[in-house]
Amino acid sequence: MTALEVDRQAGAPAQPEAMPLDCTRHATLGEDGLSRLHLLVDGIHCGGCIRKIETALQRQPDVREARVNMSTGRLAVAWAGPAARATDLAGLVEGLGFRVTPFDPTQKRAGEDRSEKELLIALAVAGFAAGNVMLLSVSVWAGHFQDMGPATRDLLHWFSALIALPAILFAGRPFFRSALGALRNGRTNMDVPISLGVLLASGMSLFETINGGEHAYFDAAVSLLFFLLVGRYLDHRARGRARSAAERLLTLRSGSVTLLQPDGRRRSVPAETVESGQRILVAAGERIAVDAKVIEGRSEIDSSLITGETLPKPVRPGEMVFAGTLNLAAPMTLEAKAVGEATILAEIVRLMELAEQRRARYVALADRVAKLYAPVVHLLALVTFLGWLLFGGLAWQASLMIAIAVLIITCPCALALAVPAVQVIASGRLLRRGILLKSASALERLAQADTIVFDKTGTLTLGRPDLIEGGLIEGGLIDGGLIDGGPTEGGRPAEALRLAAGLAAASRHPLAQAVARAAPEAEALGGVQEIPGCGLLLETPEGEIRLGSRRWCGIEAEETPGEFGSEPRSELGPELWLCRPDAEPLRFGFADPPRRDAAEVVRQLKAQGYAVELLSGDRAATVEAVAKDLGIETWRAGCTPAEKCRRLEELEAEGRRTLMVGDGLNDAPALAAALVSVSPSSAVDISQTAADAVFQGEALAPVLELLNVARRSEILVKQNFGLAFAYNLIALPVAVLGMVTPLIAAIFMSASSLLVTGNALRLVRGGPR
Repeated sequence: MTALEVDRQAGAPAQPEAMPLDCTRHATLGEDGLSRLHLLVDGIHCGGCIRKIETALQRQPDVREARVNMSTGRLAVAWAGPAARATDLAGLVEGLGFRVTPFDPTQKRAGEDRSEKELLIALAVAGFAAGNVMLLSVSVWAGHFQDMGPATRDLLHWFSALIALPAILFAGRPFFRSALGALRNGRTNMDVPISLGVLLASGMSLFETINGGEHAYFDAAVSLLFFLLVGRYLDHRARGRARSAAERLLTLRSGSVTLLQPDGRRRSVPAETVESGQRILVAAGERIAVDAKVIEGRSEIDSSLITGETLPKPVRPGEMVFAGTLNLAAPMTLEAKAVGEATILAEIVRLMELAEQRRARYVALADRVAKLYAPVVHLLALVTFLGWLLFGGLAWQASLMIAIAVLIITCPCALALAVPAVQVIASGRLLRRGILLKSASALERLAQADTIVFDKTGTLTLGRPDLIEGGLIEGGLIDGGLIDGGPTEGGRPAEALRLAAGLAAASRHPLAQAVARAAPEAEALGGVQEIPGCGLLLETPEGEIRLGSRRWCGIEAEETPGEFGSEPRSELGPELWLCRPDAEPLRFGFADPPRRDAAEVVRQLKAQGYAVELLSGDRAATVEAVAKDLGIETWRAGCTPAEKCRRLEELEAEGRRTLMVGDGLNDAPALAAALVSVSPSSAVDISQTAADAVFQGEALAPVLELLNVARRSEILVKQNFGLAFAYNLIALPVAVLGMVTPLIAAIFMSASSLLVTGNALRLVRGGPR
């Protein structure tokens, strides 16, 4: 057992509806030509189960990919061939002893709720039986000192059996079912020794009662089961707080949507049945179920689950909205562009599942140790029984009780939870802050990093030109008035700016959009023509108004590569010129400003002991200005992707462990060359990045959060391993020496699991200091 047993450890949940024999209709054909099938696998309790399923499927010659996620229970399999093959592959998994159904996150959650209810009922039955049997046992114990006759003692034993045995058979079902399923398929899990211990104690007590023996342990057997159920229920609740972030996201895709039919009628349909191109209505307060383009209506959406941004985002016709976002203000009509597995939300879920399930170094260590658990503990319990029986001078009943305590107390729950609990909680915490992990080992590598290397454009800056304060260069930074030349109003030629913004509203060019953003109150002007490679033209009775390149506007300058088609580029950076009849030309200067918190993030990184460098392909003057502004002493300009890789190799040769922060597209070679890499990205770019982690939004603070969570996660994992090993080092000799009863062993075992999970949950509140 090597992965977080998210809720399933409570015993097999109430089974969903059986998979039909023909699974063809659940398979889909992807754009890559591969058929894909998503199934919910029931009965997974450990990493061994996952390896067994994946290995069996990957041995099939036509299977290209088989992946099981422990947290969500989802099996994703892709193969080259017809969809009819789906039934055979599902049957192969069922042949391994697992139950499979079409994947439905809401059905899975409903099954887990039923499982929790079943645990609570079992706990109540076991507690009632334990209390009553304990009262009868007190009478038996008191009778030993008051000359109680054998007939009375046997009668009390039979009363105890009538209460305890039915209660054990009913309340022990979560353990018995799981153990029986494992043994039936030639496997073992942690419920096998637990079930064995409970049944041995009950069987021995019944044997003693039938034969009129002096000792019966019905009180121990039913109380043992009661405390095991207490631990399992509390563990179930605690792990519910650490439930997979991917599982929570999956529930956002379910539900129904209002479909707008061609004849104008409205019909409510399941979200998964919507097809690309269909129109849907989204009411205020309703969650959007598909990726879509806004056709009618203006509103604000809460995209925090996708981008991590807490402020509502205004949307208008022509803009894209994504599945999982929440419509806040007003109804909208949308046209579906991507549904189901093609949505951005589905892509995020896939990334989360990959991050949660991949085997990192600590997971592999826990896996190797836990793999030896079953044979070793069973052999140890047998040796303990024989040792006390043959050499310890104890009767077989007492020797068996000691062996039962060994079976119970050595359960490796704490060890198996040491890494996955931290991993899942860390992934969930980062997701809530708009950060997606693409690799489980990324946290380990982030914790080792000591040098942070930034790209400039799109990383330290937003990669988006903004209208800046004039064109005077002072110390490498642009300063002065908003526009050069002409009368100003408060330092700004407001009328000219509004005119330019009215022209710019007709263009999608980045520089024109920057002008439009600078004067959002300006109304778009009609009749504006866009001249490719030149600019924008408006014919008026007074003459032409132009907004465009220097040469097109008749401003003499030396030709250099331009920003707006073929216009020259001044030494001051990108520019546009506004020419009006009977007025002096006005120049608009642009720059790509740093992210709002970039300087503070760099300062904190240096304060925490990280070395910070800047590698950019931009001009030296621009790079120097940004580096000086942000306080980065080590920088290089004009770097090609190959030169960036060489610099990273130099740092590695010096013994440095580098974190590369780049835009994830043209920096892909450098991202791959670094020890670990992070990319800022919009939601639509997530699938394109080559980084180990992706963060959303316009702030750079997620880099600090990633490093912080990585360091704290490493501390928590080491603490969990220490707790798990310390528990076993102490508990095992104590149990073998006969110093604990099975009842105390059950309490210790449950407490160790809760201790490790509770320690991992500290990461939710900020983690260890």
